[in-house]
This record gives sequence, C-alpha cells and structure tokens, in this order.
Amino acid sequence: MEELNNNEERIMRIFWRLEKALVRDVLDELPDPKPPYTTLASAIKLLEKKGYLDHKAYGTTHQYFPLITQADYSKRSVNQLVKNYFEGSVGNFLSFMVKENKISDKEIEGLQRMIDDMDKPTES
Repeated sequence: MEELNNNEERIMRIFWRLEKALVRDVLDELPDPKPPYTTLASAIKLLEKKGYLDHKAYGTTHQYFPLITQADYSKRSVNQLVKNYFEGSVGNFLSFMVKENKISDKEIEGLQRMIDDMDKPTES
C-alpha cells in the first residue's frame, strides 16, 4: 500500500471518524478554505485506487468507506518510520524521543511496566 500525503491522511481521518461518507459529507467536515468539490472527489478516487477506500454505488452517487482501520494504518506508519529513520531499531526511536523530550517520565514508567509485564511468565 502506498504511503499517504498529509492531505490524504486528513481525508482518511474524516472517513475513520464517520465510517462511511459521500464526497459532500467529507467536504462539510473540512475546514475553510474548502477545496473545490471536484478536487476532493479526485483525491477520494485516488485513495480508493491506493486501496484505502472502497465504495457502494447508489445510482450515480458513491458512498465511500475505509478498507483499513486507523489502528492498522498507525501501526504501519510507525513501523515504516522506525525502519526508514531509526535503522529499524525501536531502541533508537525511543532514545530519540527521550532526548527530544517527547516522552515524559510518567510515560517512560508506563513503558517500563509494560516491558516488565511482558517478561513475567504467564500463569496457567
């Protein structure tokens, strides 16, 4: 699946929130200045071509819906980020986040608890 640009991600966030929508529904959700209807329709068609959306036809009207969940997209995006910019190392990524003060002490403690819980043997 091709990566999305910022505009495409913004459109997908609307579809994830609405679950299904007509082009005019998405247009209503966009902030001003709104793009022309035809520009938005073309972007939605491209998202369909890329495999992110599908549609149901009601005569000449198309109702679009996501084919990928926001959680799956987020997971794939983060994995791609780690692969492309941090040599595939989650440790390098977390180190960067700590150095840039993007992770609070409380979040670090939460991560440590998750790691500790993963290391505990499961009881049967």
